[in-house]
This record gives sequence, structure tokens and C-alpha cells, in this order.
Amino acid sequence: MSKPGQKNLITDVVGLRVGNAERSHVLTGSTVIECETPSVAAVAVAGGGPGTRETDLLAADKLVDQVNAIVLSGGSAYGLAAADGVAARLGQRGIGFSMSDAPGVPKTPIVPAAILYDLANRGDKDWQDSPPYADLGREALDAAGETFELGRAGAGFGARAGRHRGGLGSASIVSHDGMTIGALSAVNSFGSVYMPGTDAFWAWPFEQDGEFGGVRPPTDYTADAEDWGDAKQNPQPRENTTIACIATDVSLTPGEAQRVAQMALSGFSRAIRPVFAPFDGDVVFVLSTAKREMPEPRPLTLTRIGELAASTLARAIARGVHEAQ
Repeated sequence: MSKPGQKNLITDVVGLRVGNAERSHVLTGSTVIECETPSVAAVAVAGGGPGTRETDLLAADKLVDQVNAIVLSGGSAYGLAAADGVAARLGQRGIGFSMSDAPGVPKTPIVPAAILYDLANRGDKDWQDSPPYADLGREALDAAGETFELGRAGAGFGARAGRHRGGLGSASIVSHDGMTIGALSAVNSFGSVYMPGTDAFWAWPFEQDGEFGGVRPPTDYTADAEDWGDAKQNPQPRENTTIACIATDVSLTPGEAQRVAQMALSGFSRAIRPVFAPFDGDVVFVLSTAKREMPEPRPLTLTRIGELAASTLARAIARGVHEAQ
């Protein structure tokens, strides 16, 4: 049977490290997923109000098909600067894409990013012309390791999940034949992760080993189609987002990574209600560290990876909110 990896974190996928950095007085933070070696990547954008960087580059027909890191950050559009800090630090280390190795020509680190909106959470945002995000990106990269904090940490530090505190969540799964899939999410959703009138997560059917509390809904539970429970409004618009990254150690082509990203979007739907609203910025990245070949038959294995990605992402979302409480 499939089971969580040793750490139950995205870093169970060999070749990845994750770092967090926060500003407690600002109520914000950033998270970096660092690739040990350049990795094939893809992205799927489902929300109506996304904030992203370098996502066009991830299309299968583009020149550069590998990335050096992925950044998730608070700060709305300001938070995209966290990727600037990461790119600067990686460039300083001589890491990045290069058309040629000519002397004096720096390499270009490839660092896609996505942000969530945490500007109205009562933190001190009076930063004038010096937002903290480039520094947060550098600090998160410097802190990257195989273990990291969940809950009120990194990009999830100032997040809200409906009317509850949001947070940073992660989970992993190892298939019966040894494939590893991991997920990382920063949950700042408009919708609620809890079933209305209960303490049970929508993602409860996918829970592993009580990782987000083990609460189950009543056996006779039914949900009203228009009852959104503890959404931020029920219903009224605000700025919201859940941003995430899926990773696998299986070798994927850019086109296959894109298919996994599309399939992984259903993980949002399994964990949050409502989701993909016009004012959400929901985004999921996919990384392949290519440490193992894909088992045959290839299309069937790709389908398995996409489904495991969706259920693991649902778990990561619930776990992030659970840990933040």
C-alpha cells in the first residue's frame, strides 16, 4: 500500500530543500523550494486573481525547461520580490541558466513564484519604498533544509483560511512501487477547509495517520449547496489565494508535468469550498527531480502520479490549517 514518506513533507522527494522566513511585526513571510539540480517544472493557474512570476516560461514549447527554485510568498504583488532575492543569491553562487559560459557573463537563475494576499491582516505594512520581500527570499533560501516548520510559518505566516488562521502545510506519499510525491501549500483561501457545522476537514477521506487531527463528520452528515460554512464571507468577495507546489522523484517531460499540474488542481477542490473564485489566486506548480525513471506503461503511471498529487495536496492544505491553529 501507499504510505507517507519518512518526514511526511515535500522534502521526502530527494533533491529538494525548503526554507521559511518571516517578519512577525509585518505578519508575512516567504517560502522557497530549492532544487538541488535544475528540475523540469510546470504550472496550472485556476483562480481568477493570480499573482505570478516566470509562469509563461514553464510552457512546454519554451527555451528553458528547468528551474532552480520555486518561491511562495505573502505580500501580494510586493511579495514577488522574494523571487528577486532568491535569484540574486543563487546567481551569487553561480547557479542558473546560461547560453554560454563566457567570462564576466552571469548565469540567470530560473525562479518562478506565486503570491498570496496578506496585506489587510493588521500587520505593520508601513514599509515606504522598502518592502521586506527580497530579504525574506534570501533568508528563506539560506534557511533551506530537509525539515521545516508548518502552520504559522513562511508564506503562510499571515494567512487566513476562511475565518480560521491559515498556514503552511506539507505532506508526502510513497507508492507501492517506490514513487514519491510531495506537496507544499500556503493556505489563504476565501473558502473554508472545514465542513459546515463540524470540526472535520473536507479533506478527511485522504488523511494519513491522524496527520490533521483525525476528526470525522457525523455519519448522517449532509451539506447545503449554498452553505459555505466558515468561508471569509458567506458569500462576499475579498482577496484570497491558496498557492502550492507538487514534487515527484519520477522523471517527467514538460508536457507530462503540465498534465500532473492540471490533475493536481482537484486537490484544491477536495480540501476547500468554495474554490477557484474570481477573487482567488489559486496556483499549483509541479517539479520533477528525475531521480527515477517512470514505470511502464507510461500513460497509466502518469495518471497515478496525477491522482496521488491531488490527494496529497488536499492533505497538505488541511495539515497547514490544522498546524496553524
